[in-house]
Amino acid sequence: MFRTLGILIKKEFLQIFRNKAILAVIFVMPVIQLVILPLAASYEIKNIKIAVVDHDKSTFSRELIRKITASGYFEIINYGESYPQAYQEIEKDKVDLILEIPNNFEKNLVRENNEKVLLAINAINGTKAGLSASYLAQILQNYNRQIQVELAPETENITKTSGLEIVPQFWFNENYNYRLSLVPGILAFLITLISGYLTALNIVQEKENGTIEQINVSPVTKADFIMGKLIPFWLLSMLAFTIGLLVTILVYGIQMQGSFLLLYGFVAVYLIAILGLGLLVSVYSETQQQSMFVVFFFMMIFILMSGLFTPVESMTDWAKYIAYANPVTYGVEAIRMIILKNSSFKDLLPHFGFISGLAIVVISWAVLRYRKTN
Repeated sequence: MFRTLGILIKKEFLQIFRNKAILAVIFVMPVIQLVILPLAASYEIKNIKIAVVDHDKSTFSRELIRKITASGYFEIINYGESYPQAYQEIEKDKVDLILEIPNNFEKNLVRENNEKVLLAINAINGTKAGLSASYLAQILQNYNRQIQVELAPETENITKTSGLEIVPQFWFNENYNYRLSLVPGILAFLITLISGYLTALNIVQEKENGTIEQINVSPVTKADFIMGKLIPFWLLSMLAFTIGLLVTILVYGIQMQGSFLLLYGFVAVYLIAILGLGLLVSVYSETQQQSMFVVFFFMMIFILMSGLFTPVESMTDWAKYIAYANPVTYGVEAIRMIILKNSSFKDLLPHFGFISGLAIVVISWAVLRYRKTN
């Protein structure tokens, strides 16, 4: 058995190393993507384009505009007194939001200590719209507090001592650096993508080339054949993960908080499950095009519902069931927990349990489904 398996593994490595494109996909592509994606992706929105409609043109309105531009988040593209003209800028996609300051803005603030401003926000991009409104609302609140103190200096001490004071403390990411949580998740996503695609195309390629018939008439067992396909890509995927982990540590300066042994132990089991899924797709597919479409369909669901970009807790109830049946959810969460949180094996028991069970099911399924005769 082991002799046959060794020969099959040697055959797979020879085929892999003859194809330089596969080596580039395994080793070069993850490094490039891991360097580019976290630098390009950001949870912080800047350079928000704003149009100001200032009907008052007073000292207070000018001070408010100065505070908005000084925040570093907003860039004033249009300044005037015409709301319809500013709205045209939104329609042309040149402006993200409009701030309209009414007539008698300063007068009403001084006399009545009360005034309203209008925010018109382009909400086609919901995330950008929500963050823009939140940033601007915070600036307006701070400005309002400043005005109240200027108009009634005796209230300054009251303002400082009254109310609820919030002192946030961020655990496991002290400076709230979004890359610290994004990079380990992208690392999990990349090894999932590479290993899943490569194994999904492997058996199908044998079918298209006609070499599968030679294997089918040989005394090679189905289990040996499937394991001979899985082990070489498992070894190469582990090597690709190691390269990605070095990029994570050296390029982004992310300090490893947990155990390397636990991290590699989990990734080893996780890759077996993902490679098994790829082999299962390959067993059922007749052409490479068919297998690519099937893998693309599942990968899109796996990635978008993994918690990498949207927290699982924020999803609707029916979506949570899909997320918790998604292996990538456990992969992203476990790698983050080990690298950033120093979680123990006990903390990761649910992750190990699900991934191990999935690996056994999909590999057994692939072995049983594979037919040596038509």
